Amino acid sequence: MEDSVRPEGPPPYAESVLDLTERIPAGRVMTYGDVAEYLGQGGPRQVGRVMALYGGAVPWWRVIRADGRPLPGHEDRALANYRVEGTPLRTVGGEPRVDLKHARWDGDQPPGK
Repeated sequence: MEDSVRPEGPPPYAESVLDLTERIPAGRVMTYGDVAEYLGQGGPRQVGRVMALYGGAVPWWRVIRADGRPLPGHEDRALANYRVEGTPLRTVGGEPRVDLKHARWDGDQPPGK
């Protein structure tokens, strides 16, 4: 049936989110809201949906919640990646979180800065 044929690849908005995610330097992060603001479209929920559907092939751990907590259900994998990349972390209430003050990337700084 023609109606059940899916187009190849993600839609353009999803491609934009994934492209930006791939550009976030190792050891740095953007929140879901940061990504939406940078792209000038969508919002945190739309970015989260893109990451849930298509984010497995990009460094998904670099797009995080605004409170700095790792993605629920993927905490161990995210924390392992943060430690390998040297992402600044802090502890809040006994839980590790990304230190957004030091790890947030604004999209304008070249990698390594």
